[in-house]
Amino acid sequence: MLSFPCILRAWNAHESELRNYLRHRAGDAHLADDLLQEVFVKAMQQGKQFCALDNARAWLFQVARNALADHHRLGREVAELPEDIPQPESTHEPIQALGACVKHVLSELTAEDRDIIEQCDLEGVKQKDYAVTHGLTLAAVKSRLLRARERMRSQMSAACQVSFDEQGRVTDHVQR
Repeated sequence: MLSFPCILRAWNAHESELRNYLRHRAGDAHLADDLLQEVFVKAMQQGKQFCALDNARAWLFQVARNALADHHRLGREVAELPEDIPQPESTHEPIQALGACVKHVLSELTAEDRDIIEQCDLEGVKQKDYAVTHGLTLAAVKSRLLRARERMRSQMSAACQVSFDEQGRVTDHVQR
């Protein structure tokens, strides 16, 4: 690492202010000195880039804040879990068991609804690409897809007795 006079000038001008800041925030003089050393090393690692900064003081304080945050984040206690914790039973989420119903309901939809849902929702075709290949505007595709989804949801609720929670997630259904 090369020594740059601009780093040393900035460091001499702001070191005591940074030390006071870190001591106040950390509540431990030794920890503050360790963090201050990290800030200095990072400034030296910047080299010529540090000399090009518009506000060296702001950069030094930002690095000090980040070093303090990293210390607090990494310093949290971690509780070890015992190895004899029983594994939860393998339960299938209602949404996973819904595949047969989805297939059945898709076959009952109109060809247009089925096509847009299969391509955009199941195959991952982007709506913009779907619009281009079908000679539609993006707004038209969004509208058609929304209506097709609403019709499919309604059909699934009736045919498979699907129930949804407040967030619209599937909570239960009856196998068909």
